Amino acid sequence: MKRKYLYYLLPLLGTIFGLWYIFSATCDGIYSDYIRLVNSYLPDVWNPSKFFVPDILTRIPVNYLGRIINIYLFGYNTMFDRVLGVLALGLSGGVIGAYCLRRKIPLLWYSILLVVLFSLNKWEMLTNGSGWTHFLSFVCFYYHYEILDRVWSGEEKPYDKLRLVILPFATTLLVAGPYCAIYSVTVILVCGFLFLLKKGRGKGNYCLYGISALISLGLYLWSNSYAIEDHATPVTGSLFDQLKETPGFFVRFFVKSFSSMVIGGESAEKLFHTNLPFMILGFLVILLYLIAIWYNFKFRLYEKTIFPLILIVSGGLNHILIVMSRWIFLLENYGISSRYALQFQTGILGILLTFALILHGRKRRTNSLVRFTAAVAFVVFLIGNSYTTYIEIRKAPNRLENYEKRVELARNFENLSDDELRAEFEYRPTREDSGAKVRSALTILKENEYSVFGSNGKEKN
Repeated sequence: MKRKYLYYLLPLLGTIFGLWYIFSATCDGIYSDYIRLVNSYLPDVWNPSKFFVPDILTRIPVNYLGRIINIYLFGYNTMFDRVLGVLALGLSGGVIGAYCLRRKIPLLWYSILLVVLFSLNKWEMLTNGSGWTHFLSFVCFYYHYEILDRVWSGEEKPYDKLRLVILPFATTLLVAGPYCAIYSVTVILVCGFLFLLKKGRGKGNYCLYGISALISLGLYLWSNSYAIEDHATPVTGSLFDQLKETPGFFVRFFVKSFSSMVIGGESAEKLFHTNLPFMILGFLVILLYLIAIWYNFKFRLYEKTIFPLILIVSGGLNHILIVMSRWIFLLENYGISSRYALQFQTGILGILLTFALILHGRKRRTNSLVRFTAAVAFVVFLIGNSYTTYIEIRKAPNRLENYEKRVELARNFENLSDDELRAEFEYRPTREDSGAKVRSALTILKENEYSVFGSNGKEKN
């Protein structure tokens, strides 16, 4: 019983740490994506015409509820969104804790999993509260994977099979939005794999689970076909044209993206001065991916538990997705951005779980090579993520200072030019109308006394 409480206490401590970080590194005030959100949805958050749009399923409906609560209880305080993001990250820790408790993962390995999960390599997503549903999406993903694992391993709870039919629709259409792509593809692939492996009664259930994911993804794509894109494309050529012209760029982009799971991108850029360290770390992580996949099959882990393999597949597919969708910026370091750490870390969790299960599985003998690769993974991810977190903690006061500076500029926005607003509030710097959009958003907030213009945000006389 004490062990059970400890496995849930650690995610709680990680959540407290995340809350401490966002209050140490940020404060209320809009910038970046918030400019678009304010202009699009405020002040009339109850207006049905803003909700019932042709591409409603691409707008992440749960955002509307969060926005309404934020307006009426907190006067549109961006800290509310950041807190939601951290709480969702904590829930992810709880789901992983439930799995580790069920599979009897040693506390030491579980602690390393949480070091990765709560690492500040994802500082950009933590500080940009507008992405709180990204964190909530991963709670839903992990929960779905955990239930699928329970059913596969014969440890299902009441209504688990029903949940596997309903969850893809709830997750994809209400919470995940554009984050659903890899989740849906992963579930479809895994259910197909389990369908082929399953013998006897219940084989068809996995086909049903995969079809549910496929239909929900189809509904999302259908809704997305009505969306009006408002993003400038830096490159006019096709992927294949660029691939023929600069094949090395894609290799470096892809490999370097894996290195960010050892040392956070911003920290690594200041630490490394050539491509070589990035490439070495990237290839090391790719090698650990391949080894973990091989061990899942060599030791037939998938016969007992499919959760680690699902995480590895999801993490690897996310790396491919980022290359396919972000190559257009022609920046090979774009893949090491902090904003993608939440997606990439899924695979690392799967790798660590694989080694933990192999080393501590019952009646399973392991050779020195297995123990060596497990030790490498243990040390590399522990030291790398701890270092990144340490660096980000040191940067927290400077980040807070930048946010406080932006608050003062917001209160004085009427005296700033459009060019100054565009630069200071980090909103689409290449767009000529971005400064006017910032001015419009700040005007809405001031007229309605929201955010830094509200009673809680005004300076004391």
